[in-house]
Order: sequence, then structure tokens, then C-alpha cells
Amino acid sequence: MNKPRIYVGCAGWSIGRDVADGFSSEGTHLQRYAGRLTGVEINSSFYRPHRRATYERWAQSVPEDFRFSVKMPKVITHQLRLAGCETELETFLDQCAGLGDRLGCLLVQLPPSLAYDEAVAQRFFMALREQCVTPVVLEPRHESWCSAQPLLISHQVSQAAVDPSRISTDRTPAGTPRYWRLHGSPRIYHSPYDLPYLESLAVQLTTQQAESTWCIFDNTASGAAMANALTLLSLLDTHL
Repeated sequence: MNKPRIYVGCAGWSIGRDVADGFSSEGTHLQRYAGRLTGVEINSSFYRPHRRATYERWAQSVPEDFRFSVKMPKVITHQLRLAGCETELETFLDQCAGLGDRLGCLLVQLPPSLAYDEAVAQRFFMALREQCVTPVVLEPRHESWCSAQPLLISHQVSQAAVDPSRISTDRTPAGTPRYWRLHGSPRIYHSPYDLPYLESLAVQLTTQQAESTWCIFDNTASGAAMANALTLLSLLDTHL
């Protein structure tokens, strides 16, 4: 029986001094990171575009079984708010296609102020699916998106589990891939997760009936993410 594919990593591939001794001293930051972790979430794509050649170089830097999750640009999600963004969407998808088969999924994080509008969401996900078959993960942050599951299912879009929780349906993942985004709590982006939490999480990740499962630590502001990711990987080794 094949082991489930579980991608564990951080939002970005920065390696802090407190964990640097556990990584190779040779290679780029990404190469060193990919020598220990199994996946990464590219958050910089949210703030600025990257050339296709840059994505191609990143893909060539990592092992065959390593995967990237790429966050959709804020011009699409926060400025245009999913409406009338066909050109921007096409540009983004062409750029990150440079990752080839190392592209694991696309992350669509919505602003807290963006309420669910079925017509807008339908047009957006139709346009997205017309251009790509890549797994898509949604992180909605307005309570009205709790009623969007039928539409998300129809377009094969999964919903992330998020900590701290923002809406009533984001405590557990829905759809495939199963995707956890852990921002740190009680102090968001800073707080580390303790060992009992990570042990419980390891059990959840290994019991998921999904083609692929992701766990991304976004508690990067004080450097807690990498230590948490490495601990979780060690715990998974004992469960798989």
C-alpha cells in the first residue's frame, strides 16, 4: 500500500539561525530547504509577479517529489475581488506553469471583506478551470462563504483548514487536496505550536483519505514555522 502524499512546509523557504545547523550548508536557500522539507507555499506571488523563467529555475532546484503551492496575486483576490480578472488570471497561470509537475496546487486567499456572491464566484472558477486542472485551495474569510460548498465541489475546489479559525467551516479541511494553513495562535503569525498540538495534527494528517495532504506553517514572523514543520515531519515518520 502506497503511503499518502503529505507535503509539509512553510510560507516561504527562509531558514532561521536557530535551525540552520540541521540543513546543508551548500546550495541556494531553496535547495537547502528542499533537502529537508517536502513542500513550500510561495507567498511572494501574492505581492508581486515572478517571471516564468524564475518558476522554471525554482522547479529545477528541488527533488522530483517536492511540490510548490502558489498563492494567487492580490490584484485578483483583493483588488479586483475575483471579478473581471480574466487577463490577470491568464498571466498568473502562464507564469507559474513554469513549475511544471512541481506545481502542487494554487492557493486563493480571500480578503475578510469579500462576501460570497455566487455569480461572481461562478464566473471566476469557470474561468480558472477553463485554463488549468491544477488542484485549487480556497481560504475564504467571510462567513457568507460557508454556503459556497456546492459551487466549490462543482469546480473541484477544496477549502483550507485555518488556525486561528476565521469562519465556522474552516476548522477542518474540505475537498482534495486536504490543506492546513497554520498562522500561529494565540498570537497570529508569531506563536509556535506546542508538541501535543503537533502530535494530534500528525494523527489527523495520516488518517486523511485524500490523494494529497498539505500542512503549511505561516507562523513565520518570529521564526517558529520552520521548527514546527521539522517537528511535524519527525512525528509523521513515526506514524507512516
